[in-house]
Amino acid sequence: MIEWKLGVVQRVVVDDSCDSFDSEGGGLQEVEVLMDGGDGQTLEKAVHYTDSMPVLEAGDKVLLNTTAGSLHLGTGGVHFVHAILSKSTSINNRQSGHIMKLRYTSLQRSVLAAEEPSSPYHELFSSSEQELDGMPVLVGELHSMLPAAVCYLRQLDHGGEKPLRIAYIMSDGGALPIAFSKHVIQLRKLGWLIGTITYGHAYGGDIETVNKYTALLAAKHILHADLTIVTMGPGCVGTNTHLGFSGLEVGEIVNAVSALNGQPIIISRISFADKRERHHGISHHTLTVLREIVQANVIAALPELDGEEGEWLKLQIERAGLIHKHGLHWQWTAVSPDINHEEALRAYSMSITSMGRELHSDPVFFAGVQAAAAAAWNCFQGNKQLRHRDEVDL
Repeated sequence: MIEWKLGVVQRVVVDDSCDSFDSEGGGLQEVEVLMDGGDGQTLEKAVHYTDSMPVLEAGDKVLLNTTAGSLHLGTGGVHFVHAILSKSTSINNRQSGHIMKLRYTSLQRSVLAAEEPSSPYHELFSSSEQELDGMPVLVGELHSMLPAAVCYLRQLDHGGEKPLRIAYIMSDGGALPIAFSKHVIQLRKLGWLIGTITYGHAYGGDIETVNKYTALLAAKHILHADLTIVTMGPGCVGTNTHLGFSGLEVGEIVNAVSALNGQPIIISRISFADKRERHHGISHHTLTVLREIVQANVIAALPELDGEEGEWLKLQIERAGLIHKHGLHWQWTAVSPDINHEEALRAYSMSITSMGRELHSDPVFFAGVQAAAAAAWNCFQGNKQLRHRDEVDL
């Protein structure tokens, strides 16, 4: 079912239409729209993307998709502007390309994918020998893991000769427009990411690619990343079934990193504040991915916790049969004296929440992200030493 409603824009609340992810533009606006309903007229918020339609102004008549808002869903439970009825909507912000995203829908749009013949990077993907050369790749299930991981990595990198080059790859497991992520907008404003990549039907990154493999290669060989973080966009799906959750893609991405000779590090989803049994301690999502999807060569980093919490994590791993799984490397990370959680997150000007919980209400979640960030940092440092040794030998 799709629910459609008409409305009139009253005012623009947030305008990120100029905070683009490349030189061509394309962001979003949050607007207040006056809508007719069964109880009379109501003023409600809606999201409008400016990559394929002009910016909105007060008085514009719009057609809204109100399905998710009426269902009171979580992250994506808002109204979306589908069409502007009061003016022409022809706009072309993108370079010409022949790869369609949102294919065979009324919203399909063409992008210039890095792999296609008209791309300046086409030759890069023509070789069958491209790989990641050991690049550490942090792979997480939740979008909130992205800003937290960047904060911790920046604190570990403090005082380095050259700032750590961090790339972000957004999968199509959650929100499809990267413009929906306020965290990505902020991280790009701060200059904490060297670039963004969207693949599959996700779109709007600095670089567009067809699949996860070429997205990873683009991070390494186009953006020249030292380290890459991969998560879906805002929003995730779970059905309280064994395999019916969008975070299962973490295992697929980890396997792709390994196949390309990178070093995958899983950001474990951990919480003792979540009241749901399946997400208590290490989430069953993480355990299922590690047990049934991940093939080999992955680091699973966990924080060293005191008392019953630490014992429970170890018991979960044992019960899942993961202690001696071939190719799975557990790293227990003490909370580093070099990391002050509050200080690391304070440097970031936006609030970071996971399932509505901040650091003070779910510290173990953030400790899990910190443990993975520390493991990725150690991998990067190890790679740097190897490169230096090779240069000396030459």
